[in-house]
Amino acid sequence: MISRPAPGTRVMFRWRKWDGAPHWEHECVYLGRDDHGEWVGQQAGWRSSRPGRDVRARQPNVTLIPPSGEWTFTSNAAPHPTRVYIDLAWDVAWDGEEPTGIDMDLDVVEQAGRGIWIDDRDEWDEHRVQYGYPLDIVERLESVAVDLELRVRRRRAPFDDATISRWLDVLTSFPG
Repeated sequence: MISRPAPGTRVMFRWRKWDGAPHWEHECVYLGRDDHGEWVGQQAGWRSSRPGRDVRARQPNVTLIPPSGEWTFTSNAAPHPTRVYIDLAWDVAWDGEEPTGIDMDLDVVEQAGRGIWIDDRDEWDEHRVQYGYPLDIVERLESVAVDLELRVRRRRAPFDDATISRWLDVLTSFPG
């Protein structure tokens, strides 16, 4: 059995870039797991920071960490305009009792008034040359991004409202 923190335990989700440079760090709480993977959440007001930027969550949000290690899915509670934010990633895993991952630039986004799209293709193109992303990883993550965009459009679980609502409810059951 994989060791994880108890639900309700505070954790720090640490991202880095391909070259090992620090990226986002999110204050989170471990929520639990389901058939899609493991879930963490942020209460409104909790910090997310990266070099040069420090923000507070405007609304509660939950993040799925699937076992593939190729992406994470964050959904924000209303009235936040971004319902879906999927970070394409590499090596998302647990380092002890805290999640870590490599941000790979591409994102799948669903935002009120704007629709659903794959974001940051320009950053992806720049960084895959700058960092020398291996071709097999480039091809794999481009395919994964297209598949995720389709799954979000079709509202397939875990991108459906019922799954999101369930985990937002779990988040609100823990004190902030």
